[in-house]
Amino acid sequence: MDYSLPAWFGGLVGTVVAVAIYVPGIRFVERRLRAQRGPQTLVQRRAFEDRLSVIRRMILGAAIAILAIAGYWIGTMLGGTR
Repeated sequence: MDYSLPAWFGGLVGTVVAVAIYVPGIRFVERRLRAQRGPQTLVQRRAFEDRLSVIRRMILGAAIAILAIAGYWIGTMLGGTR
């Protein structure tokens, strides 16, 4: 397997884009989830925050994986390396 500079650069750009999309995306998801919740006890609030933390990590991980791979692929295509 050959690693080229354009492919690595594409992967880096994909990762940066994923992080840039993550910030507004997670705010949107968090607002929607919080709006659906009514008044909560302290235990319910802690459980909700734990679930929200897992959701944040899943969204970030998926975004980085998908966009870094897409960026790597685009970098390979534009760089002309096979």
